[in-house]
Amino acid sequence: MGLFSKLFKGPEIDLAKSDANKEKMRALFNQAVADGADYRLIFGYTEDVSRFNYGFVHGSKTKTGNLIVGWNEASQTIVVVPTVPNLSGCGAPVCYRRTEILKAYRNKYPTDAFIIYPDKKSYIGINAYDWLEDETLYVYVSQAEELAEFTSFFMNRFATK
Repeated sequence: MGLFSKLFKGPEIDLAKSDANKEKMRALFNQAVADGADYRLIFGYTEDVSRFNYGFVHGSKTKTGNLIVGWNEASQTIVVVPTVPNLSGCGAPVCYRRTEILKAYRNKYPTDAFIIYPDKKSYIGINAYDWLEDETLYVYVSQAEELAEFTSFFMNRFATK
C-alpha cells in the first residue's frame, strides 16, 4: 500500500471504474506514443508542474500535474504523458532513455517520488501510489501490482547507481 492510502483510508475501490480508467489511460498513451503498446502503464503525478510541459492543463490553478507513465524493460525507457483527471485528453509525451539521463533515484522522503534528471537544469519527480481517492485532482485507478513492477524496474534497471 502506498503512503497516501495508508494515511487516508477511504471507501472501497470501485474496480469497474478503475478498469475503465486503465483502458482510457492505455488509449491515450497509445495515441500519444508511436510504439505505446510496448509499454506497461501506471498513473502518476508530479507536484512541480513548472518544470514539466503542462500547457495542456488549461487554466488549472493546481500545482499537481497528472501523468500517464509508461515503461519498457527491453529499451530501459520511461515515457511520461501529461493528462487531466478525467482522462479527456493528453499532452505531448516526454521520453527518458536510461542511456541519456544524468541521474535517477527514488526519493523516499518527504514525498516517495521517482526522480529523473535528464540534464543539469531540470528534473521530474513522479509520485505514484496504489490508488488515489480524490477524483478532482487524480485519476481514479487501482494499480498495486503495476506499481510494484514499475518500482522494481525503476530501482533495478533504470536508477543510476
